[in-house]
Amino acid sequence: MSMPLMPKATAVWLIEKTALTFTQIADFCGMHPLEIQAIADGEVAQGIVGYDPVANSQVTAADIARCESDATARLKLLATTLPAPKRLRGARYTPVAKRNDRPDGIAYLLRNYPQLTEAQVGKLMGTTKETIQKVRDRTHWNSANIKPRDPVILGLCSQGDLNSAVMLANERLEREGRTVPPPPPPEADEAA
Repeated sequence: MSMPLMPKATAVWLIEKTALTFTQIADFCGMHPLEIQAIADGEVAQGIVGYDPVANSQVTAADIARCESDATARLKLLATTLPAPKRLRGARYTPVAKRNDRPDGIAYLLRNYPQLTEAQVGKLMGTTKETIQKVRDRTHWNSANIKPRDPVILGLCSQGDLNSAVMLANERLEREGRTVPPPPPPEADEAA
């Protein structure tokens, strides 16, 4: 079951404004009844302003009245008319601990997937074309220590994203009438 927007604030409002049982509120908000009881006792969620689920079209007043009269009844979350948010494909955040691995992943992609454009490599790795060019030309400040390593194993991109980028690059090459390079050999050199 999907949860209401701002479940704790919704629970605060339901506790203050309705005669619903702790179990009913807990089921609706996706919380434990003891947590609802702690909110009611003032031990938890101090200072949280209640969020009205009726005014925000998450539940109807009639449904609340129905559940107040029957302790076994459960509130039902109304279907939202808002579209689900889409994840925009923008710059990817790379954790600080993995940023030193990024040039290794770029070198791997340049060596094993030459059909990928710089834009595709940049999108996969969350980097700039300038950095890709420096890794390619071996003018990167750390080029002496760059070892091509699989970015999927490094956690810099997902296998699905890599496969789809390679597929798009191969389709582009076929449209242009150029030959598609064979897939890279299994990773024998990474074990060494």
